Amino acid sequence: MSQSHRDETIVLASNNVGKVREIGQLLAGARIRIQPQGEYGVPEVDETGLTFVENAILKARNAARHSGLPAIADDSGIEVDALKGAPGIYSARYAGAGASDAENLQKLLTDLKGRPEQERSARFQCLLVYLRHAEDPTPIICQGTWEGRILTAPRGENGFGYDPVFFVPTHGCSSAELDPETKNRLSHRGQALRALQRILEGTSTDD
Repeated sequence: MSQSHRDETIVLASNNVGKVREIGQLLAGARIRIQPQGEYGVPEVDETGLTFVENAILKARNAARHSGLPAIADDSGIEVDALKGAPGIYSARYAGAGASDAENLQKLLTDLKGRPEQERSARFQCLLVYLRHAEDPTPIICQGTWEGRILTAPRGENGFGYDPVFFVPTHGCSSAELDPETKNRLSHRGQALRALQRILEGTSTDD
């Protein structure tokens, strides 16, 4: 990737306030200007893919097509082993279309009710896609995975989505109990974004 991409405006294919804030924090040190798709009137696209990467490409292509700019999109979710990988790609709508974070979280806790700690293993997955333009035949794809387990009740006030019930073994607390800087260093989205940042900035060294 050429050095010229350092100062390029890139559209973020998301209207999720928590996600926009988190990605903005993660890329704050990079010379990359991120604008949410709402700034360009980009409509939502149906997530009809059967995998995280398919949905990420659909969202990035839609944002690039409507804005005329390069686009980043991620598709993220939580996989619970006891539920055979569910909610997976349906994490944002686990309790139904238009479900709130609280409703999705409560459904997950209900589905795991009575499961012992050793059967509550889970991981966050993030598939991040960068398209130079809507017809880009070679999208950049980066992945991040964050291992943990599901708590029996929410803990913490930070983060969003399933963060309050995702226990981080390395730190002995939930994701929602981590400060934003620590979470960004550990998280699935942080891992994927740092990989993408290295590519966009044309360097193979870490932060």
